[in-house]
Amino acid sequence: MTNSPETRLTIAIAQIRVASRRPEENLAKAEALIAEAARQGCDLICFPEMWTTGFDWSYLYENTAEHEEVIERVANLARCHRIWINGSLPSVTDDGRIANTSILFTAEGAREGVYRKVHLFSLLHEDQHLAAGDSLTVVDSPWGRIGLSICYDIRFPELFRSYALQGVRLVLSPIAFPHPRLDHWQVLSRARAIENQMFLVGVNRVGSEDFGPDGVVRYFGNSVLIDPWGNRVLEASESDEELRTATIDLREADELRARMPVLGDRRPELYKLS
Repeated sequence: MTNSPETRLTIAIAQIRVASRRPEENLAKAEALIAEAARQGCDLICFPEMWTTGFDWSYLYENTAEHEEVIERVANLARCHRIWINGSLPSVTDDGRIANTSILFTAEGAREGVYRKVHLFSLLHEDQHLAAGDSLTVVDSPWGRIGLSICYDIRFPELFRSYALQGVRLVLSPIAFPHPRLDHWQVLSRARAIENQMFLVGVNRVGSEDFGPDGVVRYFGNSVLIDPWGNRVLEASESDEELRTATIDLREADELRARMPVLGDRRPELYKLS
């Protein structure tokens, strides 16, 4: 395969320990990682789910004024270091609720893609505390079409198939996956990439978090970059903070889809999904 600057991009995955309720600490850590990723020539750096605050529901609603400020500060980091940034963080809806929002910032700091998590994790009562999104998000990036998802979405193959049918080559998925579901994450993330012949980036947290009445959860890391064949291009450790990078060529998704036309062999007239 010959090099193609239009489709090749270098991605950094920033697997971190999120300090609950301490955005200043998380932003300081992120700035150092962003600077290092930019120094290494990365085009894009990806962070975990709710990486600026964690999931303390009371804190999120008591500090709504700070959420937009934090988003602007991340945008400024993208501008300063000339790098695209992704990860999910709290944003405030028009009616004052909190949404778990994945934002894809350009190297100019623009919010090129904004996706509110559509599948809320009822096991930990996200549906009681967060506003669900009502649409999917596809970004026409310089390297090709990118789809946005968040964590629990990985259990809903329809979302990823919808992206594949729209020509998405890469899905970015900030996650906060805890034990005992490591096996689930490893199987589901590869399955979504394989069945849709796309790249998938899933960036998890390490460490633990106290969910009050629901107990303490321990995140298992294992952030990944998976190629359209289901191979792990990158896989982080289970417990360490890491910055890992790799260069991929999104044409691999096109070439695999042309060679093995899974999407073209579908029989949608037979599927009853409603």
